[in-house]
Amino acid sequence: MTQRARLTWNGAAALRGTRAGAARGLRLAAEHVLERSRARVPIEEGTLERSGVASVDEDTLTAGVSYDTPYAARVHEDLNARHDAGRTAKYLEGPLTEEQGTVAEIIAAQVRRSLRG
Repeated sequence: MTQRARLTWNGAAALRGTRAGAARGLRLAAEHVLERSRARVPIEEGTLERSGVASVDEDTLTAGVSYDTPYAARVHEDLNARHDAGRTAKYLEGPLTEEQGTVAEIIAAQVRRSLRG
């Protein structure tokens, strides 16, 4: 008994789906890092914390997390400043480094999801 199967590979559609999954994963991963970072941002009035945003460039598949105040970089880098308990300098660098495994898992899960559907 001989069985035959026919497979049609639609590489363009697979690539589009994978790219869409990667973009979705980048957005979710950036939001995850932003959430972790906001828990550490030094707070005086909350302006710095509220200025945090996650963004994704879908053309280049790059993501970013940023804080948009004139003093954000200074506060991030000043290791000698005193902050409330749980709030620290390196409020973005720390979570990004600590969460890199989770970030990779979030992106990979979205790419896998896009390949299934």
